[in-house]
Amino acid sequence: MSPEAFNNLFSLLIGFAVAGALASGYQAMVRRPAGFGLLQQGVVAQSFAAIPFLMFAAPFIIMRNTLLGPRIPERPRRRAEFVMLATVLAGTWSMMSGTVLLMGLHAVGVIT
Repeated sequence: MSPEAFNNLFSLLIGFAVAGALASGYQAMVRRPAGFGLLQQGVVAQSFAAIPFLMFAAPFIIMRNTLLGPRIPERPRRRAEFVMLATVLAGTWSMMSGTVLLMGLHAVGVIT
C-alpha cells in the first residue's frame, strides 16, 4: 500500500471515529440523537454553535439516517443507488474532516 493511500485510509477512519464519538457524546448529554435539525432553530447562538459540531459529526449522522431509515414503517425501502450515494458522500466527508483533524494534530505537534 502506498503512503498516500495509507494516509487517505487513516484520514477516513479517523473521520468516522471522531464523527461517531461526537454524535454519541451529544446523544449521551442531551438524551436525543444529533441531526441536521440543529440548524433549524433560527438565528440564535445554538445554530451557530451547531455548525462546527455538524462539520465533524455529519458522516455518522448521514450513515445512521441511511441505515436506520428503512426500519421506520411509514417509509418505503431505500433504493440501492441512494444508499450507495449516501455512503460515498459520508465517506468523502469523513476523509475530508479526518484530513483536517490530522492536519490540526500535526500543527500542534501531537503527531509528526
